[in-house]
Amino acid sequence: MIRIERQGAVLEILIDRPERRNALTDAMYRDIERALREADADPACAAVILHGAGGHFTAGNDLAEFQMPQDSRDVGSIAFLHALASVNVPVIAAVRGQAVGVGVTLLLHCDFVYAAADAVFRLPFVSLGLCPEGASSLLLPRIAGDRRAARWLLGAEPFGAEEALAGQLLTGVADDPLASARACARSLAAQPAPAVRASKRLLREPGRAEVHQVLDAEAAVFFERLKSPEAQAAFQQFFYRKATSS
Repeated sequence: MIRIERQGAVLEILIDRPERRNALTDAMYRDIERALREADADPACAAVILHGAGGHFTAGNDLAEFQMPQDSRDVGSIAFLHALASVNVPVIAAVRGQAVGVGVTLLLHCDFVYAAADAVFRLPFVSLGLCPEGASSLLLPRIAGDRRAARWLLGAEPFGAEEALAGQLLTGVADDPLASARACARSLAAQPAPAVRASKRLLREPGRAEVHQVLDAEAAVFFERLKSPEAQAAFQQFFYRKATSS
């Protein structure tokens, strides 16, 4: 479930599915996309905060939905990522616990990201027989550097907040990342909103066409990889472990 709350000029989007570590379904992606586009269309909205319930940010895509037939041209996750890459309202993320898969790649499109010191990040695409998404094949080397991007994307090993900060994935590490995100939002709300949005547009617009192109190119490969024997074997192993541990 996605919960939307407006606090003055700030819109908060809460990923609220703690029993599944906030794993995202197609419907949840579409709810976030709708909230982002509505916030962007509202000149009175100064910032959007994205955070998770129950001590985690998000475990990424609900793998059960990968077992269903999907067309990359009509998938909630891709529509959400295109929206996130398009909006001019500032987006702030507050990360606790686990941030997995799209829970990491979406951060590349946020303007500010605050994480708890014990937050854990992982990009497990290769280990699942898949490939990068969220334009991470383009943006992660630019932000974190080629060597670190290769380790995170190809090695698929988890990494902590300090390494994420060193790789410029984060704005800062905080005892209370949501409080830091809210303080950031208040600071943005104190600025002239049209100037903030115009400035973000100038920062982002030169690369947006390329980002949208890479989002679609990655998605086409990703959904082909979903049909691969390696991916199907990885999903079967995941569901077997889940069934035997419950």
